[in-house]
Amino acid sequence: MARIDRTDARLLQALCAFPRATGVQLAGLVNMARNTVQTRLGRWDTEDLLAPFDRRVNPRDLGFPLRAYIAVVVDQHRLEEVVASLGTIPEVLEVVGISGIADLQLLVAAADADDLYRIAGHVLAVPGVTRTTVSVVMHEAIPYRTLPLIERLAGRPQAD
Repeated sequence: MARIDRTDARLLQALCAFPRATGVQLAGLVNMARNTVQTRLGRWDTEDLLAPFDRRVNPRDLGFPLRAYIAVVVDQHRLEEVVASLGTIPEVLEVVGISGIADLQLLVAAADADDLYRIAGHVLAVPGVTRTTVSVVMHEAIPYRTLPLIERLAGRPQAD
């Protein structure tokens, strides 16, 4: 079930277009009362509906221009332990459980190929990891985005 409704989506559209807008400015952009806007923004904070601010920082700008995906096969009895250990590696940006020939997919950032080799070694050394496959990101064809989904929701009539 969606936690963001059509009105929220309209507000998110305005924030995407004007990320530094004040509550009063946002209210004007979406034709809502300022208190309504503030209430919705407060609910988003309370319910953790927005991703953390650090997600907006590109690792490239921190000195880590190389990205790679590492597919990880794990001893299933040690899955939670493996995930906890991977969380201690600073270059691991994201870990997701997947179906298929691997169990986890990691997104990692590295300074260069030698650094990636080092990071891959750390991942492989985690107790419970049985095999890894590294795929270097060559080009970001479509960057991570949600705006098309927000626009779709904002334009959809609200269900009663």
